[in-house]
Amino acid sequence: MDQLLDILVAVLLILGCAMSLIAGIGLLTFPDLLTRMHAATKPQVLGFLLIFAGLAIHLRAWAIVPTLIVAWAMQLLTAPVSAHMIGRSGYRTKHAKKDTLFSDELRQVLDEESTSPVTGAIPVVAERDAPGREER
Repeated sequence: MDQLLDILVAVLLILGCAMSLIAGIGLLTFPDLLTRMHAATKPQVLGFLLIFAGLAIHLRAWAIVPTLIVAWAMQLLTAPVSAHMIGRSGYRTKHAKKDTLFSDELRQVLDEESTSPVTGAIPVVAERDAPGREER
């Protein structure tokens, strides 16, 4: 039984490391921002899950499982949010190749924002043009 668990741990760790390696290779080889962003988030989260599962089986202690679950949950929550923010800022700064997009939903939102009237703007009065100020 111990040998079977050791084999399972080895397989999980190797697969997790392979997923992390694939994410690193994708970051170096993919051509544009959006595909690199995909490579940085998708396989990395799965790689962490496999590594943490292998670690939990290897340690065989229930005390470490909540810590591993919290660590994986934080990775699961932060990776998509950071990728979303990087993608939006890359799109707005024109680092994303828009001609390769299948569907460009963000362009419609930005076009609506740019055509809507500006609200809440306060006109700035220059100091020299302010009423009640005398010329010297």
